[in-house]
Amino acid sequence: MKVSSHLIFLIRKPLLLASALCGMAPHGAFAALAPEADVRRDAVVEAVQRVMPSVVNVATEELIPVRDSVEDLFREFFDPYHRSRQPNTQYSLGSGVIIDEDGFVLTNFHVVNRARRVWVKLSDGRELECDRVSGTSFSDVALLQIRASKGEKFTAAKFASDDDLLLGETVLALGNPFGLGGSVSRGILSSKTRRPPTENEPLDVLDWLQTDAAINPGNSGGPLVNLRGELVGINVAIYREGHGIGFAIPVKRVSAALAEIYSPEVLKKMWFGARVRPRGFPLQIMSVQVESPAGKAGLRAGDEILRLNGKTPRGFIDFAHELIDAKDQRDLSLVVKRGVEQKTVSFRLVPEKVFFNMDLIRKKTGASLQELTPELEQGLGLSSVQGLLVAGVERESPAAAAELERGMLVTSIDGQVATDLVAAAKVLYAKAKGEKSQFQVVAPRQRGVFLELRQGSVDITLR
Repeated sequence: MKVSSHLIFLIRKPLLLASALCGMAPHGAFAALAPEADVRRDAVVEAVQRVMPSVVNVATEELIPVRDSVEDLFREFFDPYHRSRQPNTQYSLGSGVIIDEDGFVLTNFHVVNRARRVWVKLSDGRELECDRVSGTSFSDVALLQIRASKGEKFTAAKFASDDDLLLGETVLALGNPFGLGGSVSRGILSSKTRRPPTENEPLDVLDWLQTDAAINPGNSGGPLVNLRGELVGINVAIYREGHGIGFAIPVKRVSAALAEIYSPEVLKKMWFGARVRPRGFPLQIMSVQVESPAGKAGLRAGDEILRLNGKTPRGFIDFAHELIDAKDQRDLSLVVKRGVEQKTVSFRLVPEKVFFNMDLIRKKTGASLQELTPELEQGLGLSSVQGLLVAGVERESPAAAAELERGMLVTSIDGQVATDLVAAAKVLYAKAKGEKSQFQVVAPRQRGVFLELRQGSVDITLR
C-alpha cells in the first residue's frame, strides 16, 4: 500500500502543478509553449523538399531507320513511295536537374545524344520542350534549356563544394527510374574514387562516386544530393554484376565539364581563354591561357568576378551567356577582386582560327598540316579516311625526328580525332615545351592499281 500511494503521488503532483499554473496563466498560453515537432520531418524529408522542384523527367524522341532484306526489296520496286514513309520512332526516358533559374538543365550526354526532340516534365506536372545547348561524350554531361515563356523562372539546385564529400554520409538519388516519374532513394556514399566498368574491361575510369542508393535505368542524368539538398553528383550508371551498386559523376567533374561546354570557344568559336568555376558566389576564375584575350588583359587564376559590363552576374550561366552573345568587335569590361584589391580590365574576344591554326602547329612540331577538301580526298583516294594531311615537314624538326612524312594523314592527336586545324592546334597548345604528343597516322602507299593504307603512331617532342 505504501508503494501504491507513493506512485499515485508521483502521478498526481504534476497534475496539481499544471492546474495551479493554468489558474495563473492566460487561457490557451500553456498549449503554445512547446508545440510538438513532427517526427517524420527529418533531414531526408527536408532535403527532398528543397531539391525536388529542380528535378525533371527527360523524354526524348529518336528516329530509327530500319533496313533489312524485305526493306531493300520494297525500296528497289517502290522507292518514290517508300521514301515518304516515316522511319520507326523510339522514345526513351531519363532524368535531369535544373541548375539555373532561366531553365538550364544538366543531364547525361548519352540520354539526349541521338534525340530528335527533347522535352522535360517538371515536378508540378508541366511538360515543356527543350533545346540542346551543348555536351560531350567523354564527360557524359549535356546542357539543355527549357523553352519557357518570357520572364518565367525555375527553381535551381545548388552545387556542393568540389571535394565536400564524406565517406559513409547519407546521399539521395532522385530521378525517373523506369519512366515511373519523380522518385527518391536513400543510401550512403560508398566510395569517392571508384573506377566504373567499361564493357568487359576492369574498372578503369577514375573518380566516379559509388552509392548503394537505388539507381536504375531512367535515373541517368538525375541528381545525387547530400542532406543539405546540394548537388554532389549526376547519376550515370549501375553495376550489372552487383546489387545496390550505382555510380554518379562527381560535382567536381560536372563543374569542369560545364565550364568547358558552355563557353564562347565551344558554342561560338570565339576565344576568351579563361575557365570560370560554375558554382559559388562570387564566381572565381580557375585557369587562364597566357596568350589569350583573358591572359593579355591581366586576369589570373583565383580572381573573383564582381561585374561584367557593369552588371553583377547572377551565376555562371548568366556570366557565360554574356560572353557567348558578345561579338569580336565589342570591348568587354570586367571588374575582378584580387585579394583586397579591385581591378578593372578590358578585353575583346577573337575568332579561335586567328590563333589556333597551321602556324601554331608548325611552331610546335615542325609539320605543316592542312584540312582535307573533297578534291584532295578524291585525288589521293582517301575518301574512306578522315584526318589532316601532312603538307610538309621542316628539316631537323621534332616532326622530322619522329619520321613524320609529307603525304601522311594524321587521324588523331593524343587520342582526340583530328578533323580540323583549330582542334588540333588547341590540343598542342595545351602542352608545354618538351612534352610528347602522340600522332596516330595513316601512310598511303600505291601498290600498282591498289592503294595500301598503313596505320601507325609517332611520338613528337614539342618545341
